[in-house]
Amino acid sequence: MEVKKSICKLFNIKYPIIQAGMVWCSGWKLAAAVSNAGGLGIIGAGSMYPAVLQEHIQKCKLATDFPFAVNIPLLYPNIQEIIEVVIAEGVKIIFSSAGNPATWTSTLKEKGITVVHVIANTKFALKAQEAGVDAIVAEGFEAGGHNGREETTTMCLIPMIKEAVQIPVIAAGGIVSGKSMLAAFALGADAVQIGSAFAVAEESSAHPAFKNKIISSVEGDTKLAMKKLVPVRLLKNDFADAVAQAEAEGADRIQLTALLGRARAKLGMFEGDTENGELEIGQVSAMLKEIKPARLILEEIWQEFIQEKDRLLNLDFK
Repeated sequence: MEVKKSICKLFNIKYPIIQAGMVWCSGWKLAAAVSNAGGLGIIGAGSMYPAVLQEHIQKCKLATDFPFAVNIPLLYPNIQEIIEVVIAEGVKIIFSSAGNPATWTSTLKEKGITVVHVIANTKFALKAQEAGVDAIVAEGFEAGGHNGREETTTMCLIPMIKEAVQIPVIAAGGIVSGKSMLAAFALGADAVQIGSAFAVAEESSAHPAFKNKIISSVEGDTKLAMKKLVPVRLLKNDFADAVAQAEAEGADRIQLTALLGRARAKLGMFEGDTENGELEIGQVSAMLKEIKPARLILEEIWQEFIQEKDRLLNLDFK
């Protein structure tokens, strides 16, 4: 097997820090800001029509000279058009999720595109590797948004995935600081993907009311819900309470789908209805206390990573 490249060489970035492709939060402004700061910014296509995605890609190319990626949920109803857009616009890196990577990976790689797939268990990590992806994101139970049914935590997931595959592993879920980044590396990760911390960045397209809801949250304010549909980690509000009550009463897929309705995530995360909307965020929301520029977020994480690494190297157990 070909010797794997480091993540920084694979993506041509300065720091092994990737900003997650989050629906309603990660438009071109956030992606460009993270890439300009030395990480890999990602445009989240999951909340975009093809024409909207094309606009965001074009604006991102004008806002940064550095690499950026697009995240594509493979179950997207307009997937063919989305793929055509990213190829036509010359996107060099794609993060795929929520679907079978074998469907599009070969097509994208034939166009010279680097492909990364998001997984939450060993079975799908191996399938992604078999499909020919260049790296995988192993996302633990702590993560916000759509989640694995197994509820495997990042600390358990990363070592298992690292042992199972020969391609680079990017750790995601519960990573918000240099300390948690260092922990991920200790578990075997080659890089980290960070969502929640960048969701509250100044450049995030999330509604200010949603950002304020995040930074005012406390421990225990998120919960995994809707496992009969697609498991998703939500911040507690009236909608989340309604979902919890419906599930406690034995609601089936049809009833939960009706309760979810249309554009519920847009209502909460993009339009700012923090009680009736769906608010997707990770457990680390309780650790986020400030809205600040993406560059500062990335730099603080990297500086703490280096400081903590040096501290551990100098520990004296005698």
